[in-house]
Amino acid sequence: MSRRKIRYKPELFLNRELSWLEFNRRVLSEALDSRNPLLERIKFLSIFSTNLDEFFMKRVGGLKRQIGAGVTRETIDGLTPREQLDKIQPLVHEMVQNQRNCLLNDVFPALQSHGIVISSYEELTKKQKNTVDAYFKRSVFPILTPLGYGPGQPFPFISNLSLSLGVLVKKPKCDAPVFARLKIPQNRPRWVNVGEANHFVPLEQVIAANLRYLFPGVEVLFSCAFRVTRNADIDRNEEEAEDLLELIEEELRHRRFASVVRLEINSSVTLPLLHWLIDELRIKEEDVYKVEGPLNLKDLMQLTKLNFPQLKDKPWKPIIPPTLRATDEDGRPVSFFQLLSKGDVLVHHPYESFGGSVQRFLQEASIDPSVLAIKQTLYRTADDSPIIRALVKASENGKQVAVLVEIKARFDEANNIQWVRTLERAGVHVTYGFAGLKTHTKTLLIVREEPDGIKRYFHIGTGNYHSGTANLYTDLGMLSCRRDLGEDLTDLFNFLTGHSDQKKYRKLLVAPVNMRQKFLRLIRREINNVKKGGQGRIIAKMNQLEDPEIITQLYEASKVGVQIDLIVRGFCCLRPGLPHTSENIRIISIIGRFLEHSRIFYFYNNGKEDFYIGSADWMSRNLDYRVEAVTPIENTALREELKTSLEIMLSDNRKAWEQQSDGSYIQRIPKDSKDERCSHELLMQRALNR
Repeated sequence: MSRRKIRYKPELFLNRELSWLEFNRRVLSEALDSRNPLLERIKFLSIFSTNLDEFFMKRVGGLKRQIGAGVTRETIDGLTPREQLDKIQPLVHEMVQNQRNCLLNDVFPALQSHGIVISSYEELTKKQKNTVDAYFKRSVFPILTPLGYGPGQPFPFISNLSLSLGVLVKKPKCDAPVFARLKIPQNRPRWVNVGEANHFVPLEQVIAANLRYLFPGVEVLFSCAFRVTRNADIDRNEEEAEDLLELIEEELRHRRFASVVRLEINSSVTLPLLHWLIDELRIKEEDVYKVEGPLNLKDLMQLTKLNFPQLKDKPWKPIIPPTLRATDEDGRPVSFFQLLSKGDVLVHHPYESFGGSVQRFLQEASIDPSVLAIKQTLYRTADDSPIIRALVKASENGKQVAVLVEIKARFDEANNIQWVRTLERAGVHVTYGFAGLKTHTKTLLIVREEPDGIKRYFHIGTGNYHSGTANLYTDLGMLSCRRDLGEDLTDLFNFLTGHSDQKKYRKLLVAPVNMRQKFLRLIRREINNVKKGGQGRIIAKMNQLEDPEIITQLYEASKVGVQIDLIVRGFCCLRPGLPHTSENIRIISIIGRFLEHSRIFYFYNNGKEDFYIGSADWMSRNLDYRVEAVTPIENTALREELKTSLEIMLSDNRKAWEQQSDGSYIQRIPKDSKDERCSHELLMQRALNR
């Protein structure tokens, strides 16, 4: 969607990439925080690494591609691609060093005091070495394939994010050493048990200690673990693609061989091996990240599965909302269609069960003889997805099933292509979305024939139809049969599957059609109400905030006295607390046991409050380059529930961080442990009380 170009003041905006790094610093802080259980701290060390992998693949990869193309254009905050990269690198080095210190000098020693030991191979006793060496010969050695480099042998391809050993060997009667690469198998446990309960050693160290079996007759001079990250920011020309599915499959093939944007390597590396890798991978020294201890720390997640409940958060089992637990006289569950005919239902995951609400709704529809059609959008879903199984069953039962699968969902492309084929084989009508637009909306529409005619039932949510992440991500969804919203969803699906040019919606805010302008009007209404002597209040919760037009409008609202509270989990490009600009804007970020993913928008409207939930953040990509849906919440009880949830989150003083005008964050600390308010704990307790 084209809009007039506006010149913004760089000093009013924070850099997106640097703000994202501050978000990942908050993730790391959960690992550094000794108040958290030890295995939860391990989990956050793993998440920090996974986040950083994606940041390098997408964001750093994109910056490097711009630099390579000679782009010197400044971002809205005034930084060129080169300047951004120069600021990113020292920050990453600092945070990775903090991560390593935490792991090696704090968490590992603390785990040992509880009977969980992570040793290096050199620290093992002779008996323990014999145990892991026997395991190597039996279960690892047959899998390994060393790839040499030399005359007639090209430099081996190093796959993205794979862990490898670089080995220098010297052949008899040869003066110069030669290089070999050994890929650490991903189908073997990363942490090898040494023959004693909960005592482990890294797999790559076991392999390194047994290299003589892989290189008999030559001298192994040195070995070192390393790992490469490749660029995932591939140029895509969707407009000229005849087959979008084929284009994405081709992109996945290209991504495997994309340029290297980061080399992680043990700090013990020798200069000859390091220079060899730098030359052959065609990288610069600035792309090298030397680290102490094991690489690929996302594999720490394996340790969180150990049976030490005292070192984890108390387990949480989502409850089924009371409304959905209703039974008839014979004790059988009341049909979803009967329940929703009585009123709207709001579900809040993971406090409330996804399986007992949204998933059950679809499963019931798939076998209900009165259901005529099911329409759904899928952005991400689980590997063994009950949602997919329900859609297949519905098609087998003769229902008209249409599904839009977004095959451009970043890093889920391969999974989604597989789901496309599964659904098509079952006779489901599948579309892949638009060229130039991602379909990110979370919508499910069920069309049912009833005695008084056709009736539409639906779910509009903030999160993916993913049974796995529904237990980890906080998300909201409304189940309803409201006529106006049902008609809007029919129009939206016709737009999605038939590429109609729908311009008007009764109640829904749909991007890229009317959402941007509606949000701007809602902010301006608060401004006008204050100018007329009334009060102005905005509360908005989202994953990230970046759109310059929305930010500028929030600044205007702050200037006239509108009180604004923003709950932004990830990066945020708005500067709060600037004199005469954003003094009335407060921003917090909540990082804890659940990943904050819901989007909620509240506008005071002179006491006639408006509430919205949906799939969109206030980002240019969501408002202009994605298909999104945000719904008003008009049921009084549901509105009160949303308001209470927002108040609980705003009062958090355990997991909340307050953003400063320079982009840094300060964690809230309760004055006394008795005054501690953790929003996740409070919302779990609230769900139990209901």
